[in-house]
Amino acid sequence: MLKARPFLIETLTAIGLLAAPFILPHLGFAPNTVNRILVWGLFGIGFDILFGFTGLLSFGQSAFYGSGGVFAAYLLTRAGFPYVIPALFLGMIFAAVVGYLVGLIALRRTGIYFAMITVAIAEVFFFVEFNPLADWTGGENGLPGVPTPSLNLGFTTLDFDTGWSLYQFLAVCYFVGIVLALRIVRSPVGAIFRAIRENPLRATAIGHNIHGYKLTAFVIAAAYAGFAGGCLGVMQAFMPPDAFMFETSGQLIMQSAIGGIGTLFGPLLGAAVWLFLQDFLQSALGLGAAWKLVLGLVFVLLVCFLRRGIIGGFVDLYTYFAGKGAAPEPAEESPRPADADEAGSEAVRVPAAAAAPRRAAQAGPAGPILQASGLTRRFGGLVANNNIDFTVEHGALHGIIGPNGAGKSTFFKMLTCELPPSSGRITFEGRDITGMTVTNVCQLGLTKSYQVNQLFNRLTVRENVTVAALAALRGRFRLDLFRNMKKMPELNELVEQTLELIRLTSRVDTPVSDLAYGEKRRLEIGLALASSPRLLLLDEPLAGMSPRERVETVALLKSISEGRTMVVIDHDMDSLFELVSKVTVLQEGKVLVEGTPDEIKNNEKVQEAYLGGMHGVFE
Repeated sequence: MLKARPFLIETLTAIGLLAAPFILPHLGFAPNTVNRILVWGLFGIGFDILFGFTGLLSFGQSAFYGSGGVFAAYLLTRAGFPYVIPALFLGMIFAAVVGYLVGLIALRRTGIYFAMITVAIAEVFFFVEFNPLADWTGGENGLPGVPTPSLNLGFTTLDFDTGWSLYQFLAVCYFVGIVLALRIVRSPVGAIFRAIRENPLRATAIGHNIHGYKLTAFVIAAAYAGFAGGCLGVMQAFMPPDAFMFETSGQLIMQSAIGGIGTLFGPLLGAAVWLFLQDFLQSALGLGAAWKLVLGLVFVLLVCFLRRGIIGGFVDLYTYFAGKGAAPEPAEESPRPADADEAGSEAVRVPAAAAAPRRAAQAGPAGPILQASGLTRRFGGLVANNNIDFTVEHGALHGIIGPNGAGKSTFFKMLTCELPPSSGRITFEGRDITGMTVTNVCQLGLTKSYQVNQLFNRLTVRENVTVAALAALRGRFRLDLFRNMKKMPELNELVEQTLELIRLTSRVDTPVSDLAYGEKRRLEIGLALASSPRLLLLDEPLAGMSPRERVETVALLKSISEGRTMVVIDHDMDSLFELVSKVTVLQEGKVLVEGTPDEIKNNEKVQEAYLGGMHGVFE
């Protein structure tokens, strides 16, 4: 329904905001409470983009909330700036700049360390506001006398002073804020935000500059916080010092969790529940300060029984009653015994019309595409790879085999710059890539699939492939925050080609978590393909597959290998020898021997390495 009516959410939001003044008073909401809900909801939009969509939990949003609010209030009360609405935007810009500077520091760490840095930042801002900058911020007295907004239309002037008249101004601000946020999360940048939340490692490996996108989300959240802080001062005619308090950040997080993280509207709904209960418990029940205890218990119960918040609970109910509660059946059959799935029992079909995505048309250049010389990797006293020389020719299908512990995966990681070599040099298409980042190497056209699936599990199949295709089409970083992905025909074409090639066109809207194992392995290859590589490295693409799945995947690999250069690691040597034209054997981190599949099969050193000299192991 949402796809057929792209502006349905915006329309329903506008209707809800228009109807609120006529409905909410009958439910016991005072005008001031409704206005506070809108301010918190606006504050929470930015936080939800940061945490709900990008996965960055910040406890320091009060720093930007207070900074933007104090800056706007200072302009209006002490600097003599007469225009309220421009002052709010100047406060938003100031908060965004502060957010950028803070983000440069905070985003140097991830996980709990990032969260703790934001806690420290919030405390620093609180101290600075109350002490060194008290002459400008008002310290513990705040900044009184903040004027209310007005809008001169020429023929009349609209004054938004108090109560429901001020609601009109705040409602418009919230509506504009939610529309902009919806555009952002539907844009290519929003798709990458979700990919970072799900699997930052894979988002990096397919060519996205995730630090740049994390910083973007951080600045967006700071800008929303700064504008909301300015609205707080306007609403109360006073900029309170408690805007900087750590409790403010904590309340924002709790409200967002109550309403539903990753929904944009969750903070608004959570604020409504929070503020209504606060007023009800204090006024109607006369609990006084004990309201925090009761509200804390309510929060615990909501989080325990509605782990996705109130909005998530409604979505689950709708899904259940719509008959979609059960996960769709996997398209593939469960693995069957080997004797029921012989290679010749059934023709394996791979779509002939599907052209493998390519970064650029290749005229079949001669010579090496990749050269590694003297590659060595040490982990303390352990030498995983030792002085390896390795060359891949343009258009070659090159295999790498070796016993467990031979150093194959470590070698692959060095080739794609996931691990820096301790010594040695790597050249790709004549360019020295030693020491480059995995993101930059992927952008050059060198990409790998992973031995253990690295997918975006809560996203759909189409969304997974789209994230990879965006890296190929847009480069490592681009701020097209309001671009409509449906109006990117080259993106849709690349995604459809990839989905058809990996035979997942019937599963495009299925979450990855619901796929069968063989489908996930094909999607793993599809993510590498969608980045349009010139050299594709596949790390055990047949690992864990049933015999039938192996046959199908080998056929898939043969189809994508036409006109493409590939290097494949796998333990299924029969399938590997069928696919490749040249094989390198690693043993104890060194190159043991190199040659054609027939030469490798009959090589005594290889026989010795695998089964202690027992001949016929490959027959």
